Amino acid sequence: MASTSGAALDAFDAILFDNDGVLVDTEPLFLQATRELLATVGVALEARDYHDISMRHGRSVFDLASARGVSDEAIRTLRRRRDDRYAELIDEGVRVFEGVVETLTGLHGVRPLAIVTSSGREHFERIHRQTGLTRFFEHILTDGDYARQKPHPEPYLAAARRLDVDPARCLVVEDTERGLRSARAAGMTCVVIPNALTASGDFEAAQARLRSMTELIGWIGLGGSGPGSRAYGA
Repeated sequence: MASTSGAALDAFDAILFDNDGVLVDTEPLFLQATRELLATVGVALEARDYHDISMRHGRSVFDLASARGVSDEAIRTLRRRRDDRYAELIDEGVRVFEGVVETLTGLHGVRPLAIVTSSGREHFERIHRQTGLTRFFEHILTDGDYARQKPHPEPYLAAARRLDVDPARCLVVEDTERGLRSARAAGMTCVVIPNALTASGDFEAAQARLRSMTELIGWIGLGGSGPGSRAYGA
């Protein structure tokens, strides 16, 4: 992993954020919903397996049900029921991670910001009706806004096209190995902020591993009087 000493903000023309696990603590809710539905077909999903299959490799944990002989039609039904259960859990309340509002407030208007998430639009909007965070972002890309999912580079390349910026001048903030691989394959700089579900990941390819969103402002040198604090378009 590269040095955590920081980088100059002037090296970047845009900052791109993952959503779940970076801005909002929703990954445990998705895990809970998935675990509950897989249990109905006799699959006991452990957090370790969820991390390795989904967050590390970007595959579906419903493959575990397929391996037990559950039909494709039954798996489609399980997915729909999981999505409904996840929506219920979201509506019970979503926690915004420490430092997110303060960090986005500091970056807003300084560089264009975008969210690049694998979440579906319906769940994403349900989450952020509670948080109000979308006001900080120029663009939001959810599942369906790009051709292939992370760890393929397409989600982040699609965001760069939307923002009309060079991918090499984008900074990405991620929490998973698949997200890190997606960003790096797109030619972007990536810092990671692991959470409880992703902390055991291999983040050697990241530019830095931060402890919380609170550290991001300091890492890019924002807040001083130098050129790093210049607003875009100024």
